[in-house]
Amino acid sequence: MSSRAKSSPIIQISLDVTTIEEALALAHGAIKAGVDWLEAGTPLILAEGLHGVRALRRDFPNVPIVADLKTMDGAGLEGEMMFNAGANMTVVMGQAHDASIIEQVKMAKRFNCQVMCDIMLCPDKPKRAREAQEMGVDYIIVHTGFDERNMIHGLSPLDDLQAVLDAVTIPVQAVGGLSVEQAIQTLAMGAEIVVFGAPLVISGTEFKAADPNFEAQLREIVQRVKGKM
Repeated sequence: MSSRAKSSPIIQISLDVTTIEEALALAHGAIKAGVDWLEAGTPLILAEGLHGVRALRRDFPNVPIVADLKTMDGAGLEGEMMFNAGANMTVVMGQAHDASIIEQVKMAKRFNCQVMCDIMLCPDKPKRAREAQEMGVDYIIVHTGFDERNMIHGLSPLDDLQAVLDAVTIPVQAVGGLSVEQAIQTLAMGAEIVVFGAPLVISGTEFKAADPNFEAQLREIVQRVKGKM
């Protein structure tokens, strides 16, 4: 096991649904199951925007909330809006201009919040991860996209994870269609955060809950992940 993964892993649930009602139902079940962080997924951000983040903050005043903005421009302004709404972390894309990453980091510092950098589709992921770290981001996301992996079967964030882990010293998470076994593998490699969404807890083809008994399913996943580490 990598020396990076010493502490208990953080488990994050991606709320990739399109209504506040669905998001809150999933979130309550996830927290009861032992999940650590809630993510307002991009579908929720698009459908409900700041209202969705505010609703999560209202129901979960002490739970860290990630707003998956996938920001490409206007990063400081977008960050300010989400931090004011109650998000603790925002996501800026590694493919964005350096200025966007820098501006979101500046805004996060003003609010005592944090920034994640998603390096999906960056030509040289380790290099961009290292640059993002130097610009002040707090986390790196190694991400194989929904469309990308559905078109090109077999792609996985595991393909790039080790090289990125070797390139940075800040915490790293791997995202994109991972099985529970693969998620545990990322932690063994040195990732510190594991994200569950499609297709484990969320449908792999639609933005809705995949299993009506997902709370019990997720509790089992949490126990397996935490127990392994």
